Amino acid sequence: MKKHFLLFILLVTLVSCDELKQIANEAVLNNPTEAQIGNGLKQALEFGIERQVSELTEPGGFFENEVVRILLPEELRQVETALRRVGLNSLADQGLRALNRTAEDAVKEATPIFVNAIRNMSFQDAQQILMGNENAATQFLELQTSEQLYESFYPVVQNSFEKVGADDIWSNLISQYNSIPLTSNVNTDLSDYITQQAMQGVFIMIAEEEKEIRNNVNARTTDLLRRVFSLQDRS
Repeated sequence: MKKHFLLFILLVTLVSCDELKQIANEAVLNNPTEAQIGNGLKQALEFGIERQVSELTEPGGFFENEVVRILLPEELRQVETALRRVGLNSLADQGLRALNRTAEDAVKEATPIFVNAIRNMSFQDAQQILMGNENAATQFLELQTSEQLYESFYPVVQNSFEKVGADDIWSNLISQYNSIPLTSNVNTDLSDYITQQAMQGVFIMIAEEEKEIRNNVNARTTDLLRRVFSLQDRS
């Protein structure tokens, strides 16, 4: 009887040890290390950037996307309205497409700037981002890269106006507008405006990707992403 009792205690102990090991293993799996948290956040950002920036650089990446499509600055909307009023819809559309093509060209400069910012992210940055609001990572990138993005985008925008033919299109468009009776002549430099709009479009789309990864488990396409963002889910 005593032997049976001891055997029973041994079996219970062994089962308990296995359960404890399982619990311990699950705890390790479900609680990523500092390095894994940092790598997970970097992976999420790199995925978002690769996906969204590449889409914006495709033909029609800006113009065909209503969320980021670049419209004329307010002071030039009178130009568009006047041209359409006299039947020059095609010219107005051509002008808008040229502006958006210029932005597509400039955004190609964004990826290495973002990658550099991500590589320099500290664990403290990663931890704050993980537990932050749904666009905390995008806000981090915006803070870290805006100045460099502007410096990089602006000359590309200026060169792209000539490259994509936007300078000729807008020269013709403005000339046509200025020839319409009872209008005030305009002559606007659009480089700064397009640069700002291109930057805004990039951050809008990265924020959309970040929101998707945070809120949609199926968007976490790697084991590391699933493990890291499970911490956010439990907070």
